[in-house]
Amino acid sequence: MATLTFYDDPRDFLARADGHLRRNPVLNTVVATYTERLAAEIEDGVYEAEVDHPRWWLVVTDAAGEVVGAAMRTAPFRPHPPFLLAMPDEAAVELARVLHERGEPMAGINGALPGARLCAEESARLSGGTPEVAIHTRLFELEELIPPRPVDGALRLATPDDAELALTWFHEFLLAADEQAGRAPGSAHDQVETIEGILRRIELERLWFWTDGSGERVHMTGANPPAYGAARVGPVYTPVEHRGHGYASAAVAEVSRRILAHDSRPCLFTDQANPTSNAIYLALGYRPVVDMVNMLIQPR
Repeated sequence: MATLTFYDDPRDFLARADGHLRRNPVLNTVVATYTERLAAEIEDGVYEAEVDHPRWWLVVTDAAGEVVGAAMRTAPFRPHPPFLLAMPDEAAVELARVLHERGEPMAGINGALPGARLCAEESARLSGGTPEVAIHTRLFELEELIPPRPVDGALRLATPDDAELALTWFHEFLLAADEQAGRAPGSAHDQVETIEGILRRIELERLWFWTDGSGERVHMTGANPPAYGAARVGPVYTPVEHRGHGYASAAVAEVSRRILAHDSRPCLFTDQANPTSNAIYLALGYRPVVDMVNMLIQPR
């Protein structure tokens, strides 16, 4: 029988889940990266203690007290979906029941299969809604980089002077991700990045531009700081007028090379409905690790 333990403080969660997250940092990258970011914000004095959306972390333990799963609900965008890491099936179903009992409705659930699907199905059953898949995602990891063909220009770190353009491109990236996957732009991705968030990425040196031979910014790639030795790449965005020149492949390759050079493991997510991005990453040597899903629960 699995036991569910909730935490309000990311530091307490990390202390309990440390060994579990460390065993598979690539598979656990979303929860590890975001939770470490919030824990760092507490230390830096910029953490928002009061937010207008549900925020918690979860550890799942077995009868022997061993951590066998984890989750978090920290998404600032609606419907504030929890993100589930791999966990026993019964724990995923029990999570839906616990949240229902404490009056915390869920209209969306993201994460590893089959847990995210099982949790969404049970939540829908309890609320009378209908579960449906919004996005099929796939997690990739790079072990050995396959260099792309050379292209004009070079990668450079973003500076505070780039922040406004970076924010604009971040929002365009989300719209383009939907469009390239055959969805209506803005239908599956919420624009939640802020200028403050962009400036923090720049301060941490986790955002880059590819500039062409004339110095024009033609592409943007970001990456999260390493968490337990894994660093997740994204966003990856080339404006329409600059596509088709290999800038994305060149930028992702160079960012990935730098991650590898610091003894970290590059990883990234793709939308399975976007053949362009999947082909780019496969050509660079990225290999699929696991399929995940973003579920929605439509009300009756």
